[in-house]
Amino acid sequence: MNDETVKQWLIKADNDVKIAKDEMATAEPVTDMVCFHMQQCCEKYLKAFLIFNNQEYPRTHRIAHLIGLCANLDPAFEELAELGADRLTRFATAFRYGEEFYLPSQEETKAAIELGEKVREFVLGKLRERGFQP
Repeated sequence: MNDETVKQWLIKADNDVKIAKDEMATAEPVTDMVCFHMQQCCEKYLKAFLIFNNQEYPRTHRIAHLIGLCANLDPAFEELAELGADRLTRFATAFRYGEEFYLPSQEETKAAIELGEKVREFVLGKLRERGFQP
């Protein structure tokens, strides 16, 4: 495991959170992109946990798949599935392109931010339990 690599993934993930929150603070937030960045935050946090545990991470945006891989290492990750973190997956690609035009409501976007932050805090807690200091 390479602590520096894990830290770099966490920095990138936190940058996604910053972009999302900064955009939400504008007069007319671009909600689809806010949700996209929250999905990216979750994806990167889950992959960082896998990297920390010397696991290969797949090239996927599917949050449920990543949660499953993390749950193989720590069954408590099933809590993230129960929270519905996998709902963020649809923001990874489907809404970024013209095939499925959809702009999430402000309420849905706020829920995506809240869900992303829960995943972030959960993974950080698990990393700390294993001795990692972000």
